[in-house]
Amino acid sequence: MASNNQQTSLRNKQAFNLNHLLMLPIRHLQQATGSLGDLWRTPMASMMTILVLGISLTLPATLHLFTKNAKQISSQWNSAAEISVFLKLSVDDRSAQNLVKRIQLYPEVKKVRYISANDALADFKKSSGFGKALTYLDSNPLPATLLVTPSKRFSQATAAEALLEKLESEREVAQGKLDLDWLTRLEAMMVLIQDIVTALAVLLSLSVVLIIGNTIRLAILNQKDAIAVMKMVGATDAFIQRPFMYTGMWYGIFGGLLATITVALLSYYLDFAIVDLAQLYQSQFSLDGLDFSEVLFLIMTAISLGLLGSYISVRQHISAIEPSAE
Repeated sequence: MASNNQQTSLRNKQAFNLNHLLMLPIRHLQQATGSLGDLWRTPMASMMTILVLGISLTLPATLHLFTKNAKQISSQWNSAAEISVFLKLSVDDRSAQNLVKRIQLYPEVKKVRYISANDALADFKKSSGFGKALTYLDSNPLPATLLVTPSKRFSQATAAEALLEKLESEREVAQGKLDLDWLTRLEAMMVLIQDIVTALAVLLSLSVVLIIGNTIRLAILNQKDAIAVMKMVGATDAFIQRPFMYTGMWYGIFGGLLATITVALLSYYLDFAIVDLAQLYQSQFSLDGLDFSEVLFLIMTAISLGLLGSYISVRQHISAIEPSAE
């Protein structure tokens, strides 16, 4: 008899646990929709909070967008950089052509252009204005030159300097020249801009957490009596906290969507001005917007900040509310 009672009790316990697991997602869904309804019932306050969150997230997202496009432009400049390699005066055309073939096999090199000594002298005559005077020279003082374009992977300052040293080690080469200063300055400027964007993103993310935390705190204080009653009838802190956590999640979702739409509108508006500016310099450039992964990251970041702000607020304030002794 006792064994039958134990088996019945065990089955009842298992059935209870199963029902509890089945009802858990339903309760979460009810609390999530309920918290969304609370936002709908206070449209002005909710809209103000969402606008503040969206604007706070728009600034770092817009700066990231311009940084990304600036990197694309700088990468184009870097890939167009050339290393001027001056050959020894004793090197003839045949030896120079053999050198060109060897350099073309370098994995770091994208293209090699050979300028013979005679071609260099002819170009100098046209550009210098001393054509007649140069005809009195006994020999050509200009060396043959190679214009070496590094591949995109080796166009950065450090890699280009290593390629220059490698080219200068060739026996036919007298000297190589690469203006590394502007490349170094450009890279340093891009790193500085990226650090500024990161710092602003951290500060504005902190402000988002504080804004959501303060909003949830006010909501908790407005429902202080109801929370005390819920605790009196046995509701746990986790059950009471859950709707407020979902409220922070909804704030993050709507704030992230608002920031995404704002950045898209800004990029669309500024793209016309950038295209017109590029045409003045006989160039074609269009502003790239946020791709799907960046949009997803922005929205997920907003949701994470909303949940973090809500979590900090509910952990601090809900536990401090206790039922009245009366």
